[in-house]
Amino acid sequence: MIVWWYEALLIPGPLQTEAYARGLIGSHIPLLDEEIIDERVAARLERQEIHTRRPLVACSCVLYEAALRSPYVDKEQQLQLLEVGKRHNVSIQVLPFSQAMTAALHGAMALLENRDHERLAYTEAPSTSQLTADPQVVSAQTERLSMIRGMALDPEESARFIERMAEDL
Repeated sequence: MIVWWYEALLIPGPLQTEAYARGLIGSHIPLLDEEIIDERVAARLERQEIHTRRPLVACSCVLYEAALRSPYVDKEQQLQLLEVGKRHNVSIQVLPFSQAMTAALHGAMALLENRDHERLAYTEAPSTSQLTADPQVVSAQTERLSMIRGMALDPEESARFIERMAEDL
């Protein structure tokens, strides 16, 4: 299985620290009670097994610089990205503000390829999300993600970018 992510504003769930996840989930509107927040945070952290379960899942993630400058991103979150990015099945790239293009501003997406080599596209908005195998949608999202990945820093440059941000905190 392969997962490709692009996030414009948030750190993807499988890369989040507990504090980051709690900050996001805890500020949900309408407000959630503590029990629901605890349940959702625990579920989000459980999904981090995607990086270690067998068979390994290849994960490629591009983060727009805005996601790294979110109010919930602290040094612990940046160090988490660096640590997970060291795994041989995980690639993390940063798309700096200076290299963004219009396609990068249209929001988050994920592409998934299952064991049968079927590709799916997932997009999410505040009130709705869509998972589809429609070849036209998957092709368009694949093209968009390919352009974004091509403009992003490579994984080593991205790690240095995140390290510099962490040093500044």
